[in-house]
Amino acid sequence: MPGVTDLLAAVASAALVFAATNIDDIVVLTVLFVAARSAGRPRPWHIVAGQYLGIGALVTAAVVVAAGLLVVPDPWTGLLGLLPIGLGVRALLARSDSDEPPAVVGSLLGVAGVTIANGADNIAVYVPVFRSLDPATGLAYLVAFAVLVAVWCGTAALLGGHPRVVGLVGRVGHWLVPAIFVAIGVVILVSSGVLGHLADLAA
Repeated sequence: MPGVTDLLAAVASAALVFAATNIDDIVVLTVLFVAARSAGRPRPWHIVAGQYLGIGALVTAAVVVAAGLLVVPDPWTGLLGLLPIGLGVRALLARSDSDEPPAVVGSLLGVAGVTIANGADNIAVYVPVFRSLDPATGLAYLVAFAVLVAVWCGTAALLGGHPRVVGLVGRVGHWLVPAIFVAIGVVILVSSGVLGHLADLAA
């Protein structure tokens, strides 16, 4: 049974792992909170609940893989990058004359889907971490992750309400918000290596 010092060290380590693998979520969450304030979609609680649902799904998958109960078809998870690309392109095609940024994601499940797509590569990091942990330390990681999701959402909500951020998105939100989602999808596709595998299959 780990002592208090060991648990504190585990929490600190969990915070580093979470921050390193989810720093890009701050951008996505901030954009979603700006859209929630201006367009009313997605609702703030959709963003928070969707983020918890998405991160929860990623962590659950990592724990299951770490236990040897499931094999993740790497790098095919990179195809999830098509989701944010599709959402971004759809928002670009549906742009209007309104000054409001487009609601790229409008529901809880949409937020969860983007979170999962954006964090699919996190599983590769989480699996060896959870495989090396005893149950008590693993629980400490899970609690730390749950708290940090709230911190991430709170930080993004503050940024999403900052006058400069709101003003920037208000001026160029019609192309900036969809472009961010398209860029995230492209990064997922490229960094996962799935494009190379598709090229090999086509050759």
